[in-house]
Amino acid sequence: MSQDFRISKVEILIQQNKFAEAEKMLGNLLTEEPNNMYYLALFAEVNLQQNKFDAAKSVIENAIGMWPDSAYLFYIKSRIAIQQDDLTSAEKDINEAIALDPYDADYYALLANIKLARKQFEQALQTADMALEIDAENLLALNTRSAALIKLNRSEESFQTIEGALREDPNNAYTHANYGWGLLEQGNHKKALQHFKEALTNNPNSTHAQVGMLEALKASNPVYKLFLKYAFWMSNLTARYQWGVIIGFYIGYNALRTIARNNEGLQPYLTPLIILMAVVAFSTWVINPISNLFLRFNPYGQLLLDKKEKLSSTLVTVSLAICLAALLAYFITSNEKMLLVAGFGFAMMVPLSKLFSSAKNEKVLLAYTIVLGIVGAIAIFIAFTSGEVFNTLTGIFLLGFMAFQWVANYLSIKEG
Repeated sequence: MSQDFRISKVEILIQQNKFAEAEKMLGNLLTEEPNNMYYLALFAEVNLQQNKFDAAKSVIENAIGMWPDSAYLFYIKSRIAIQQDDLTSAEKDINEAIALDPYDADYYALLANIKLARKQFEQALQTADMALEIDAENLLALNTRSAALIKLNRSEESFQTIEGALREDPNNAYTHANYGWGLLEQGNHKKALQHFKEALTNNPNSTHAQVGMLEALKASNPVYKLFLKYAFWMSNLTARYQWGVIIGFYIGYNALRTIARNNEGLQPYLTPLIILMAVVAFSTWVINPISNLFLRFNPYGQLLLDKKEKLSSTLVTVSLAICLAALLAYFITSNEKMLLVAGFGFAMMVPLSKLFSSAKNEKVLLAYTIVLGIVGAIAIFIAFTSGEVFNTLTGIFLLGFMAFQWVANYLSIKEG
């Protein structure tokens, strides 16, 4: 089999997403020409497509060592860094590619996408426009431009851009999914569903579209729709401002409680506001798994929920059931210890709702939740056996519960 024929076959296999077969053939080609730059670039690419990020990075760094003036190699290296959540290195590498070849639209489009991920929306828009000056049909640049415009509250321009991308490639799953997310952020969940459906028709494995359709289905609930608006608003803020909102809310809540406690005349006016703030804060933690529970009765929703989302929704529901059953038992028996059980069930809804919310820190949150649950259960056992409702472990549980909210917020903001 000639070398030209084999490399053509490798390229066809990559187009068909048969990356394992392509990797095997490239391995054979590299045994014959271990220093062939094109083979190495393709070998890194097929490893990247198979989520073998460390292997891909090793191959590309070896290639760059031999060809430090190849812009394309730095482009691949940047894409690998993105998949490893290292946006700083990704931006450095793509800037190096642009310095070596300032006339490739794909490089500017990737840089724009990185700027978008870093919430530098104006810079993302400007860089996407630079890509489109070189290639007006570059799909990544069009998608990134549209997403940046949505974040900058320029929805009409955004939809004009993404509709232009769809004219270029009407069956592109990524573009349809992006259009869906843009519509969802603007509150049009019905039209968003149409585009997510179209995206999944063209690519049933698109996680971007699957998650979008899940959110669009839940947005049919007006309460969840309000929560989604808040979630989009928060996600568009940088880490500094996200912390500002969280800390500001916490300080404001405690300030109102202090004022109400020290001013009896103001209590009738402030108490409902304090209760509303507490309900809103708590609902932002548990609304997602509870919404997932209702989606399990939806023929489409149950197909989109993964095992972890189903488990989290089940556990939150069990925790809520414990809370309600204990409250009912208290009203029937007047046993104050049942209030402790109710408080435990109510409090555990928060960590159980966040059990699988972080891909990077899942083990940390799982361990924290298990330890908190054990401490709470022992505290209840001591209360029933000794009669001491507020024992040492009760205090530890309350401190752990309050600390969890800060820990979970820290991990979520850091990952975001």
